[in-house]
Amino acid sequence: MSALAMQEIAVEDAVGQILCHDITEIVRGERKGARFRKGDVIRAEDVEVLLRIGKEHIYVWEDDENMLHENDAAAILRDLCRSDYMTASEPKEGKIELTSTVDGVFEVREDALNAVNDITDVMIATIAQHYPVKAGTKLAGMRVIPLVIDKSTMEKVRETAGSEPLLRILPYRKMKVGVVTTGSEVFHGRIKDTFTPVIDSKLRAFGLQVDEHRLSDDGTEHTRAAIEELLALGMDMVLCTGGMSVDPDDRTPAAIRATGARVVTYGAPVLPGAMFLLAYYEKDGRSVPIMGLPGCVMYSPATIFDIIMPRVVAGSEWTRREITRLGIGGLCMECKVCHYPVCPFGK
Repeated sequence: MSALAMQEIAVEDAVGQILCHDITEIVRGERKGARFRKGDVIRAEDVEVLLRIGKEHIYVWEDDENMLHENDAAAILRDLCRSDYMTASEPKEGKIELTSTVDGVFEVREDALNAVNDITDVMIATIAQHYPVKAGTKLAGMRVIPLVIDKSTMEKVRETAGSEPLLRILPYRKMKVGVVTTGSEVFHGRIKDTFTPVIDSKLRAFGLQVDEHRLSDDGTEHTRAAIEELLALGMDMVLCTGGMSVDPDDRTPAAIRATGARVVTYGAPVLPGAMFLLAYYEKDGRSVPIMGLPGCVMYSPATIFDIIMPRVVAGSEWTRREITRLGIGGLCMECKVCHYPVCPFGK
């Protein structure tokens, strides 16, 4: 249906013509819905019905080789957006939606998508950048604004979008995770370790678990040795809990640095989670994320750890600039019932 344009016509003259828009009928207390659908052929008996619902004029199709129907235009937008691990809906009222088929992290080529949306009469709406998705999560919806659009506009859209898909999903990876619990109070058995069970619970949301666990006192060398032991065992991620503040006995950041890991940041403009550390241990072609987790991760439902973790599991490395830009939206509202990630935190 690519060679079509709209023509306004009186309903009395519309018999045999193809309707190019839905027409809604509202009967108070009974129903509201489409009495006529786009694509319906108008019959003689439809004229009185159309007049009764207040339609003296309707839009019908006429041939125009320079125009595209909204469904065909939406299909072009779909093809520019879609990549692996996505399914597309059938066009409905000119709109197509994309849905994830896997658990992972959603990414969008922001500059390209914004440039497409700058083009008049075209729109693509997505969920937030780097949003953690489940299989079945709606990712994006797209359509053109008019019922028909000039082919040249859609050619401009293609050129603007470029050759790479506008959207992608990074599936979560299988990873072996090691945890180093620091603190003399736990190391000497004075108190129970209540941090590691919280970490294990959060890992299981990604299909992971604590594979190796070590205890360390507050000594820098002891903690460094525990981290290096886990790295030697082939852990794909190392999480260090405790010892992250500026107190004299809090030496976890120094221990992580002592391994030779490249520190991305110590400190983040996020509350809860300001004393967070992210580093990457790079050796023999491997890049192992090492995180220093402040105490808030143990007791707050959503923290910096929940923001950082999905991309780490999906294999998308964070930069310092990306973390420092978390400040706008980086304040958790501490709702009585936590709905993270369906909230402004970290967006």
